[in-house]
Amino acid sequence: MADKGIQQEEMERKIYRHKRRVRNQIISYIVITIIFAGLIAGGIIGVRKIVDIINDKKQAEELEKQLEEISNAEDGQQAVEAPSEGLEPEPEEETDWLEGMVEESIAGMTLEDKVAGLFFITPEALTGMDTVTQAGDTTRDKLGEQPVGGLIYSSKNMLDEAQLKEMLQNTKSYSKSAIFLGVEEEGGSISPVAESGLAENVGKMADIGASADASAAQNAGDTIGSYLAGYGFNVNFAPVADVMAEGNTLIGDRAFGTDQGQVSSMVSAFVEGSQAAGVSTCLKYFPGLGDVTGNASEGMITSDKAIESFMERDFPAYQSGISAGADFVMVSHLSLPNVTGDNTPSSLSGKMVTEILRQQLGFTGIIITDAMNVAAITEYYTADEAAVKALQAGADMIFMPEDYATAYTGVLEAVQSGSLTEEQINESLRRIFRVKLRDRLE
Repeated sequence: MADKGIQQEEMERKIYRHKRRVRNQIISYIVITIIFAGLIAGGIIGVRKIVDIINDKKQAEELEKQLEEISNAEDGQQAVEAPSEGLEPEPEEETDWLEGMVEESIAGMTLEDKVAGLFFITPEALTGMDTVTQAGDTTRDKLGEQPVGGLIYSSKNMLDEAQLKEMLQNTKSYSKSAIFLGVEEEGGSISPVAESGLAENVGKMADIGASADASAAQNAGDTIGSYLAGYGFNVNFAPVADVMAEGNTLIGDRAFGTDQGQVSSMVSAFVEGSQAAGVSTCLKYFPGLGDVTGNASEGMITSDKAIESFMERDFPAYQSGISAGADFVMVSHLSLPNVTGDNTPSSLSGKMVTEILRQQLGFTGIIITDAMNVAAITEYYTADEAAVKALQAGADMIFMPEDYATAYTGVLEAVQSGSLTEEQINESLRRIFRVKLRDRLE
């Protein structure tokens, strides 16, 4: 109860600060109007004199009334001085409003809802169906029971334009809290929307990178972001921010190229284009798979590289994308024994997730794991173990666990037992809801 009271007081303070800003803006606008009118009349004259020269009598009376009300509200303060020449009223800040909405959203959630909000899963994992092509009663009921943080769609979920729009719109309306609706639309070979005939493929990122024209990457991001937003998606798991090594087949032509500087400029341009279109981007696959052999779908992947090598070759592209405003970073399952001291996958490593990505690179957005249903995870951890370890390491969202129900129960029990704290969960939710609710204020 005490916590709730504190939260209420904080909300009231935020509302009060907002009202003060609005009041100050009104004052500034009125004062500027007075100055301008005074100059036209031949000099600075009294407020009541200026009101007399305003053509519209009703406007004059309203202006005078506003001035009197503001003066009375200031508890005896002196009349507001005119701002310096050329000074414009300070624009209204949206931070307090957003933070208020975020805190209100979290405060209204049960612990069970909070835990569900940390998962980004397929619609099939949510509903238990083999293939989902519509959002009906089952989707509505399941989202009512467990309002997951996000749903990821593939080509099998897409039949035609009308079906896709209706499915996503219904899903959004059924969720009792804001929800991410995502897809992995990189361009080239990883483009389920384009491959379904619902958009034109922008082409391979390698070809765009070879052009050495950052505007081409920005246009690709804008094009993809625009058609995704048109269908109802708000998250795209792209771009690949890895710097390719010659002969690498794991990433191949999905990356922008082999030159670190070139990749950095392309990544930032793509991010800017996509997010300007209203779709969040996700940089992947941190810390970088560009020169890695093997595949996480087949088992553990390992690199003997030292942290200095990543800092020089791999991190600049991620830093560039972060600076451009990417909302997500996806952490891979790459094991780095010379960095972490053991074979723990990066996605489950506190050193990689919190110490390096969060603190060293300064990323303040949403950290999400790579898909947790691959052999690099499932051969060594149960679904609940992996989910809990990822959150303990500092991840905010669990992407496609091997068994959602098991993973969900494991995280819930971890919070109840104290191995994960509810405040830690709340902090992840704050990052999540800042992105989800931000667009409502734009």
